[in-house]
Amino acid sequence: MPGARESLLDAAHKALSRQPWSAVRMVDVATSAGVSRQTLYNEFGSKEGLGRALVRREADGFLAGIERALAGPGGPCAQLTAAAEWTTSAARRSPLVRALLTGCWEPRLPAPALAAVESTSAVPAQRRADGPLPSPGEFVALVRDRAAATVSGREAAPGSGAGAGSGDGRPEQPDAVDLTRVCELAVRLALSCVAAPPGEGGVADLVRTALPRQLTH
Repeated sequence: MPGARESLLDAAHKALSRQPWSAVRMVDVATSAGVSRQTLYNEFGSKEGLGRALVRREADGFLAGIERALAGPGGPCAQLTAAAEWTTSAARRSPLVRALLTGCWEPRLPAPALAAVESTSAVPAQRRADGPLPSPGEFVALVRDRAAATVSGREAAPGSGAGAGSGDGRPEQPDAVDLTRVCELAVRLALSCVAAPPGEGGVADLVRTALPRQLTH
C-alpha cells in the first residue's frame, strides 16, 4: 500500500519532530496516519523497521535533491555550488540527514545499523530499507561521482566565449582525475559547513574560491 506507507512515514517523521524516537509509539503513528496498527506492522514489521525506512527515505530525498541541484542552470561552478548549498540546507532542515552525513546520531533519533539487516518482508520498499544504508564516506563518493559525471559532460554554449577553450568549442577542464578531486573537495567543503555553519552565502563563497579557474569562467 504505497499511499498508506507514505502516510505512515509522514506521521512517524512528524512524531519524531516532537519527541525522541524512544517515546514514539506505533499505535500513535498508525492513528495519526489514519490506518490500522496491523497495516503499520504489515508495512514495516516492527518499530525498528519503521525507523530504518524513515532513515532510508531521508537518504533518498537528500540524493534526489543533489540530482536536482546538479541538473540546474549555469555552468559547473553554479551546479557544484547549488549541490553544496543543498547539502547544508538539507542537513539544517533534517536531523536525520545531518546524522547520515556526519555519522553523529543524536540520542533522540532512530539509529539503525548501516549494514543490511535480515529481511523477511514481503514489501519491496521495506526489503530495500532493510538493505545497507550509506555511510558518510559513501555519501561523499556518491555525490562526488555524480557531480564529476555532470561536470565532465557539460559543454560550453555556442558563442559563449567562456573559459580559455580547448579549440573545439568545449571549455578547458582539468583532467578526469583532477575533476574527481575537485568535486570531492566541493563535497567535503559542504560537509564542513554542516558541522560548522558559516554565515549567509559562506558555502557558495567557499566553493567558488576552491574551484579551479577553468570551472569558474
